[in-house]
Formats: sequence, C-alpha cells, structure tokens
Amino acid sequence: MPTLSVFGAQWGDEGKGKIIDRLAVDADLVVRYQGGPNAGHTVVVGDVTYVLHLIPSGILHPEKLNVVGNGVAVDPSVMLEEIDGLVERGVAVGPENLVLSSRAHVIFTHHRQLDGLSELWRGEGRIGTTGRGIGPCYSDKTARTGLRVGDLLDADTCRSRLTAALAEKNALITRVHGGEGIDPVVEIESALAIGERLRPYVSDTGAIVRQAAQDGRKILFEGAQGAMLDIDHGTYPYVTSSNTGVAGIGSGVGFPPSRIDLSIGIAKAYCTRVGEGPFPSEAEGEVAERIREIGHEFGSTTGRPRRCGWFDALAIRYALELNGADGLVITNLDVLSHLDEIPVATAYIMGGERVTTYPAGAADLVSLQPEYTVRPGWGTDITGVRHFDDLPEAAQDYVRWIEEEIRCPIKMISIGPERDQVIERGLKPFA
Repeated sequence: MPTLSVFGAQWGDEGKGKIIDRLAVDADLVVRYQGGPNAGHTVVVGDVTYVLHLIPSGILHPEKLNVVGNGVAVDPSVMLEEIDGLVERGVAVGPENLVLSSRAHVIFTHHRQLDGLSELWRGEGRIGTTGRGIGPCYSDKTARTGLRVGDLLDADTCRSRLTAALAEKNALITRVHGGEGIDPVVEIESALAIGERLRPYVSDTGAIVRQAAQDGRKILFEGAQGAMLDIDHGTYPYVTSSNTGVAGIGSGVGFPPSRIDLSIGIAKAYCTRVGEGPFPSEAEGEVAERIREIGHEFGSTTGRPRRCGWFDALAIRYALELNGADGLVITNLDVLSHLDEIPVATAYIMGGERVTTYPAGAADLVSLQPEYTVRPGWGTDITGVRHFDDLPEAAQDYVRWIEEEIRCPIKMISIGPERDQVIERGLKPFA
C-alpha cells in the first residue's frame, strides 16, 4: 500500500509528530495538507526536542521529500524561522527535501492582527484561537481576496493585490476595531523579500505528489489538528478553519481521495483539549492536574495548559468512522500508570435519555453528562516495555477493551516520548 493517511482522532495534541516521524522511515514523501502555524508537532530524538509548526515531521529524515500542500495556511516568516532553526541544529533543509505549494495561501500581519482583535469582540463566546491569523487567512481564501505563495514571486501582482487587501483591512482594523493600521509600503516590501527567500522551495506540489503515486513511491499524508476540530464535522464553532481528516487531502494537496490506501487515527489513552469549547469527559481538580503534570500537557505552540480528561469512546469512534480508519495508534498509555482506576466515557445522558452515538451539535454537548465505565489500573511503570505481551495484564485488558468499544484495531502503542518507546501491533503501512 503506497499511500497512508495519519490523522488526529481527538481535539489535537495526540502525539502525531512522534508517530509520523516513526512512520516516515518507510515513506518516500511526507505531505502536509491543512492547518497553519497554530499546530505543533513534537519529536524527541535523544536529548533533543524538535517542535515543528509548518514543516512536515519527515524533515528529520534527510532523504525524504517533505511537501507543504496548497491547503496549508502559510506564515512565510514562521516558515523561514523554522527552516533557519532546523539548519542551525544540524538538520538538512533545502529544496531537495522540502517543497512548498505555489497555491498555498499566505498569512500576513493583518491576519494576525484581526485574529486577536476579533476574539476580543466575542466575549464569552470566544473560540480560544491561538492568534496566529489562520482563521482570517482562510476567510480571505474563501472570499477570494487572499494572496497565495505564488503571488509573492511576482512583484506587480504582489503590489496590486496586497495594496487592495490592505485598503480594506486597514479600514476594518482602525475604524471598527480601533487598532493601528499597517503601512502598505513596508508590508509589500517585506512580502517581496520573503518571497525571494522562499522561491527555491516553491513548486506545483500537487503534480509532484500525483507523479510520485504514479511512480509507486510511498506517500505519508500528515494531518495537523484533530478530527474533532474539523471545520465541518468538529465541535463547531470551537474548531479550526480547515478539514483536518482524510477528506482534506483531496482539496489540500490536489490528490485523488480514491488513491488513499490506508487511514490510521492517533489518540491519547485519555483526552485533552486546548482553548474553549465542549469537552464532555473533562476531569477537574487534582486528578486533571496530575495528568497534566505527568503528561506534560501544555500546548507546543502556545504553552497554554491543556484541559485534561478521560478517554471518550463515543467521540473517538465517531472520528474513526468519519475518516474510514483502518486502525488506531494509542499514545501516552504510560501516563495512566499511576492510576488505580481509569474511567472511560462509554455513553452520554442527554435529556434523561442514554445515548451511545456522538451528537452533532455543540449545544447538545454542553448539556449532556458522560456515563463512565471504570477499568482497573496497572500501577507500574511501562515505559521500558516493547512487546504487548510484556505489558501488565490490566494494561493489556485496557487496550483490548478499548478496541471493542471503538470497533477498530489498535495497531501501535506509544509508552513515552522517545522514538523507540513504542509497542508494535501489526501496523505495516507500506507492506
């Protein structure tokens, strides 16, 4: 199977970076198809920790081609900082192993500024955006007023289109929000300079990926956020601004969905969420703090403490069904080792009725109460285990029971941040 899609099956932060880094060993291309610099994939190699925002997680394997597709909202200054930072740390980055779609939309200063200003107006209805300009960038894309990476490479096009955009955005920033306007001359010159630095990386990435598939090369598609943050199918409006799952590949890369052979979800052995929005299985108090401390649950992009809670079998089953998952990778199983008992949400109580399917509306999620099934803990360190049969019996039972609840096989288990801290259970993505 030459094509594999990997997506987050929760609200993001599932540990995708480590798993994608591991799967990239057997891939030829690693392709990012959505999201922006609001995502952060963390990869630990020995004593070194890498946090990647726009560049695909395969970049730590220099022989792989990393593709940033047209569906990604690109802040070019962030991308250049990321390239420079990796090079300074001895990672090979160049046009031979990193390409950027000329059709990807560009995040500018006015997008970041409007992101923060708009959030202030929402008051208690705020989304909890990272303020990185992703939502306003995608809004301009849909409104057909945005600029794409290719526009930065043509001076006349960049000047005319950015001048027009700033005439509108400056009026909005100053007259509606009372903010400080942006100097068009400074912004245009900066954009042109950045475009020149990016020029060697810019290409028709859709054509590259399609040709690679025709040549039988192995392609790994990398999702940035989680399925429950999908713009159409997540907990709207507390979502990101793109299609986060397998459905985003067709439009975000220019690759036929029918050619995706295998789809694998990634989920923690518990749940976390950053920012606002419903979180049915959220824990509180000392238990949540303990999980946050042991699991280092702080946003890799913002540093914000993540809300922590229990594994939600209904939400994850929904995410897996939505994306046609062939299997699931469970991460952070080791974080639960200190618990005597492990609650898992297996039903919801809504309006006095018991339901076992995930509701569509955010309002429904606010009013429901989760029903938990409590599983026994194992009370011992499992970070050194490398074979499933060597796990404590209670840990094995937990994994097998989760498989039954989500109706999907668990193909790999991560039991620590290091590359080798995994337990394989038959995941052969490119066999």
